[in-house]
Amino acid sequence: MNRARLCLGRHSQIGQSYILTTVTQGRRRYFDDATAAQVVMDVVRRIDAEGLTHSLAYVVMPDHIHWLVELRAFSLDYIMQRFKSSSALRINRMFGRSGRFWQSSYHDHAIRSDESLYRHAMYVLGNPIRAGLTAQLGEYPHAWCRWEIEGRFQTIEHIGLER
Repeated sequence: MNRARLCLGRHSQIGQSYILTTVTQGRRRYFDDATAAQVVMDVVRRIDAEGLTHSLAYVVMPDHIHWLVELRAFSLDYIMQRFKSSSALRINRMFGRSGRFWQSSYHDHAIRSDESLYRHAMYVLGNPIRAGLTAQLGEYPHAWCRWEIEGRFQTIEHIGLER
């Protein structure tokens, strides 16, 4: 989907929770490298520590990320620009490369009710299962959730998030 269509109807609201998704340029699998995935997780935690966001869950997949987050300051565009530029700079340096790291836009979905936050968090954590990277929740090393996973070793079918 092109950038103009992704931006249609987009607005940012402080206190609103969103699922944000962004993809590496050319869907390159940079995050097969655990150190690169750790950089992304560190950048997310730093943005939280600065009071701009409050992360609820995230997963760093081989070529993209999903981030369930409550917006605390500024706009989604600002947060994503900050996230992308900081992570791209660090990872490009690490790989000794330059140039575009992330695709130019991102996808956002506003969460409509507090009751669905946990369900959306489990959806985010279920991505590695749906991609065949792991068989159970809690096994994938590049994922985090603020809620404990009930019955830590649930399969995706147990939480209603079929493949």
